[in-house]
Amino acid sequence: MPYDYKGVRIEWLGHDSFRITAEKTIYIDPYQIAGGRPADIILISHDHFDHLSIDDIRKILQPETVIVASENCSPQLREVKARRVELVKPGSKITVSGVGVEAVPAYNVNKFREPGLVFHPRSYGGVGFIITVSGVSIYHAGDTDFIDEMRNIKVDVALLPVSGTYVMTAEEAAKAADAIKPAVAIPMHYGAIVGSLKDAQEFKRLCKCETVILEKER
Repeated sequence: MPYDYKGVRIEWLGHDSFRITAEKTIYIDPYQIAGGRPADIILISHDHFDHLSIDDIRKILQPETVIVASENCSPQLREVKARRVELVKPGSKITVSGVGVEAVPAYNVNKFREPGLVFHPRSYGGVGFIITVSGVSIYHAGDTDFIDEMRNIKVDVALLPVSGTYVMTAEEAAKAADAIKPAVAIPMHYGAIVGSLKDAQEFKRLCKCETVILEKER
């Protein structure tokens, strides 16, 4: 079921994918989605296959769609004939069709591909997003650990990964939520590549703020 926060509709489409609907229809990291309402804005946090999926982008692309993506997505996005593609890096701030989009850091500090090499290094340039739409601020953390930069993020709704392995564990995500202090936290990044509903439930148990576990939209 979708979640409504002050008139902004938030739907979890599985893994890290969300559809946010207010004045505009915004998709974040569409992956293995059924399709649905065409996108006004598509946000892509980084170029890994489960976040940048050309096939899924094509399902929701229309002539007016604007894509906002991390700079490392540029080579693959050449396959998509979008009217406007905005490449961003941590610290970028843009406005798209009245929607504020700020790119913020997303990286690992303790999830290692091999000794000394994390899955998502800071230098890799992956991002999270802070979206401001209809007066509501929403943080989509992307693929990240609990990082110091989160302590400066103040939003209404936080979408946080909880599955561990490549991102925060449920315990780490609960600590991140405690630092951010959103009105509502929603767990993500489980049920597809790694993680399960148990991770989301553990996050909810540990989280001090209101927590909503969304059912995957079909």
